[in-house]
Amino acid sequence: MAPKTSKASSRRAGKSSISIWAAQCGKCYKWRKISTQEEYEEIRSKFNEEPFHCENKSNVSCEDPADLEYDSSRTWVIDKPNEPKTPTGFKRELRLRRDNSKMDAYYFTPSGKTLRSTTDVSTFLQQNPEFSELSTKDFSFTTPHIMDDTIPSTSTK
Repeated sequence: MAPKTSKASSRRAGKSSISIWAAQCGKCYKWRKISTQEEYEEIRSKFNEEPFHCENKSNVSCEDPADLEYDSSRTWVIDKPNEPKTPTGFKRELRLRRDNSKMDAYYFTPSGKTLRSTTDVSTFLQQNPEFSELSTKDFSFTTPHIMDDTIPSTSTK
C-alpha cells in the first residue's frame, strides 16, 4: 500500500464532514493523527516531494503504536497528494453527501461568501482586486475518494 494522506469522515452530512485528519507513514505505514486542517494541508501539498514519516511529528517514531487503525468504525476518504493549501483567510470544507456517494468541496471567503466552483472563484477574484496575488489554481475542488469498504452497510449508496 502506498503512503497516503487521509481523512476519517464522520457519518453526518452538512457542515464539514471531516472529524479526523491523518497521514500514513511512508516507512511503517502506520496512521498518525494530524492536529489541524492547516497542518494536514501543508503535508498534503508537499507529499510527493516530502513524503510523511512518523518522525515528522514531535516525539513520535515508527516504533510507537499507530494513532488510528484503518477499519469500518468510521468512513475513510483518501485525498489526492499535492493539492494546493487553502489560501490564507479562506476556509475549505468537505461535506459527505447523505447517501455517502461522494463529497463536495466548498471555499468560504474571508467575508463569508461561499464558493462552490472554479467559476465562482474566478468571479470572486475578478470582483475583489485585493486578492490579485491569488489565481484559480490556488483553489482545488478535487474531492477525496471514499473508501467503499468503510461505508456503513445501512447506506443507500
